[in-house]
Amino acid sequence: MRTSLIVLTAAAVLGTAWPGLAAAEPDKPVTQREPSAVDVAATPVTDLNLRKGEIPPILLTAQAEPYGLAGLRRCSDLAAEIGRIDAVLGEDFDTAAAAKRRISPGKVAQSVVGSFIPFRGVIREISGANEEERKLQYAIYAGSARRAFLKGVGLQRGCPLPARPATAPAPAKAQK
Repeated sequence: MRTSLIVLTAAAVLGTAWPGLAAAEPDKPVTQREPSAVDVAATPVTDLNLRKGEIPPILLTAQAEPYGLAGLRRCSDLAAEIGRIDAVLGEDFDTAAAAKRRISPGKVAQSVVGSFIPFRGVIREISGANEEERKLQYAIYAGSARRAFLKGVGLQRGCPLPARPATAPAPAKAQK
């Protein structure tokens, strides 16, 4: 009980006193970020929905209009848009090296800290933390769908990589 109180107090201080430390690895894609020591300590604050992450704007745009082609007339436009999505989500399945799913120390530590919180699932649901997590996952899904759509458009137009899937055959050269 005393340990839980200490962890909750430390997390409250870390999570609210230094909000600039909210993002563990802001330069990494949202799908590849590992929890930092601050993230681990702030797990209770996050569970109470007092510390929220932001959804990248390009994913919000993908949610709003996943199949729009406004301003994407050339292959270079498609490649640039796909590149912006890749920067946020990480590489697509067709180009990514085999991802090694490993257990990270940060994720284990977050799980341990979370296990000290009684009725954690209920608290996360009531506080809205689960809803925030669902919004992020939905935005990631929308971004993935948009990237796949854009690569399909690029394939149909005969664009070179990265504006088409890597697994598709290279476009045939136009005959004159």
